[in-house]
Amino acid sequence: MEYNTQLPKMIIPEYGRNIQGMIEYCCTIKDRDERNLCARAIIQVMGQLNPHLRDVADFTHKLWDHLFIISEFKLDVDSPYPKPSPETFKEKPERLTYPSGKIRYKHYGKSIEKIIEQAKKLKDGPEKDELTRHIANHLKKSYLNWNKDSITDDVIFKNLQELSGGELKMDETAVLSSHQELRGNNNNNKPRHKFQNNKHKHKHNKHHRKH
Repeated sequence: MEYNTQLPKMIIPEYGRNIQGMIEYCCTIKDRDERNLCARAIIQVMGQLNPHLRDVADFTHKLWDHLFIISEFKLDVDSPYPKPSPETFKEKPERLTYPSGKIRYKHYGKSIEKIIEQAKKLKDGPEKDELTRHIANHLKKSYLNWNKDSITDDVIFKNLQELSGGELKMDETAVLSSHQELRGNNNNNKPRHKFQNNKHKHKHNKHHRKH
């Protein structure tokens, strides 16, 4: 019995050892036309084994690149795309640049700060007031996601005013969504109450029939 540890290393394990064996055989075919036919057949099988790649841009191009990679760039066939070179895949990716700037409240995140900046540009009126209310609810929900302790609306209003530089304000009498609503617990409670009411009604009818 052969063990995987005794077999040649898999170049791209996702395609399996059979595909790698087909490609190795294809490399040994001397007739170019026959070798081209074999390569195209392998490409079709590779596509069937990896249907998730169909959502990737340039799906067929990706399969041909994988074909050459698995052959360790030894396969000489007529590809509909430029044949990649080993150097292409040895290049190190560019270093990602991370967002700069300090986040005032980490539990609120950086994205909400950008939304607040856009809200500040709106003219005073119902649209700006409604967006401000949504932002305040989002701040409250973000706080509850990261902190187990509850928070009062006046603290949220204060944080909103600080994040917006005093340009977005909420009426002190305004009421934000409750903790249960923001955490989505209110919908889970309703079916249980309904079940309990039906159960109570069933017991009452049963008791009434006995009498």
